[in-house]
Amino acid sequence: MPAARLLDLTRLMSRLGRPVATGIDRVELAYLDRFLADHKAGGPALHALVRLSSFMVLLDADGSNQLAQMARVGLPLPAAGRWARLRFADNPLRAQAETAVYRLARRRVPSLLPNLLLRRLPVDCRYYNVGHSHLTPALFAALRRQGLRSSVLLHDVIPLDYPQYTRAGIPEVFARKMAAVAAGADRVIHTAQVTRQANEAQLRRFGRLPEGVVAPLGIVAPAPGPFHLPGLDPERPYFVAVGTIEPRKNHMLLLDVWERLGKRLPPERMPQLVIAGSRGWRNEEVFARLNAAPAHVIEAPGLDDTALSGLLTGAQGLLFPSLAEGFGLPPLEALALGVPVYVSDLPVLRELLGDTGIYLGTSDVYSWTETIFRALSASPRQRTAAATLREAGSTMAPFDWDAHFKTVLSNDW
Repeated sequence: MPAARLLDLTRLMSRLGRPVATGIDRVELAYLDRFLADHKAGGPALHALVRLSSFMVLLDADGSNQLAQMARVGLPLPAAGRWARLRFADNPLRAQAETAVYRLARRRVPSLLPNLLLRRLPVDCRYYNVGHSHLTPALFAALRRQGLRSSVLLHDVIPLDYPQYTRAGIPEVFARKMAAVAAGADRVIHTAQVTRQANEAQLRRFGRLPEGVVAPLGIVAPAPGPFHLPGLDPERPYFVAVGTIEPRKNHMLLLDVWERLGKRLPPERMPQLVIAGSRGWRNEEVFARLNAAPAHVIEAPGLDDTALSGLLTGAQGLLFPSLAEGFGLPPLEALALGVPVYVSDLPVLRELLGDTGIYLGTSDVYSWTETIFRALSASPRQRTAAATLREAGSTMAPFDWDAHFKTVLSNDW
C-alpha cells in the first residue's frame, strides 16, 4: 500500500460557488470521498494539490475535507483577498474560491516551482488527476523528478475527435493537455472499452501510450427532491433531455420531433419536453428556435441534483440523442431511478447500457417520433408498472464506485 495519495483538486477549486455540479465534478468528489474514508480508516495519508493563478498549494486531509464541504453543500465562500480581487476583477466568484483554498493550504509555493512542494511528499506517494485540469508538462516532470507515479482519468477525447462540437480554441488547449498526458503520465484510467480505443488512438498521435486500465464510473443517482418548474403541467406526460444545450447533445433533433408530434396530436394530448440544461455554445439555430417559445417545450437550466432526480422520476423517459459520448452519465443515472431511456445508437452506450436502453439513430427523426408516440400509447398496465418502479426509488445501478476503485487501486498500484 502506498504511504500517501496526492489528489489534484484544481478543477474542484474552480467550481466552488457554482450551484450545479457537472459529471466530472461528481467524479472528483467521489475520489475525494474515497481517499478521505481510506485515510480516516488508517489507510494512505491524503494530500491535495491545487494550482491557483499565482500559487501552487498543498492541502492536508482536513483542508481537503473542508474543500469538499464547500463544493458539496455550498458553504459560503470568504471575501476575496486583495491579490485575488485584483487578479480576477471580472470574476469575483473565482477570486473568492482562490482565497478560500489559499487559506486552507498547509504549504504554498509560486506556481512555477512545483518541485518545492512535491519534494515534501513520500517517494511512494501516488498522484491522481481525474478532472482534466492542471495537465501540464511541468507538473509531470516534477512528479517524475520526485519519483511519484501518476494516474490520469481521461473521460474522453471529444474535443480532438469532434472539434466542431466544442467552443473555439478548446481543441488546441485540449491537445496540449493530451500531449502532456502522453509524455508524462504513468497510467491512464478509461471509463469504457470503446472510450479507451478512442483515447489511445489520440494518445498515440502524441508519441507515447501510457499504461491503461478500464474502470467504469460508479452510478449513484441523487435522491429525488422537490422541484418547481414554471410551465410544466405534472398531470400531463413529459419527457426530459439532460445536458448543456450544445451541438453535441443534438437538441435540434428533439425540436424537430416535437414539431412533428404537434402536427399529429391535438394540444391536450401533446407530451411536454423539458430540456434540463443551460445554454452552451455554437448553437445559434437551436437558441433561435427556443427563443420562439415552441409549444410544449420547457427550458429548465440550473436544476440541482435532487430537483433533477425529482423531475426524472415523474417523466415518461429520458431522451438522449447525443452525437458523441465518452461515458454517458444521464442515461445511467436515469436507469438507476427506474426511468426508461431512449438514447443514440452509439457504441459506447451499447457497451454500458446493454439491453436496458432503447436505441435510435442520431438523425432519424422519424424513428424518434414514432417511438415517443408509441410510448404515449402504452397500456395503463405498462404505465402503472413504470410508475411503481419509479416510486420505489430504485437504487440498482449498473455500476458502483467500489468496483471502480477495486480496479483502480488494485495491487497497490
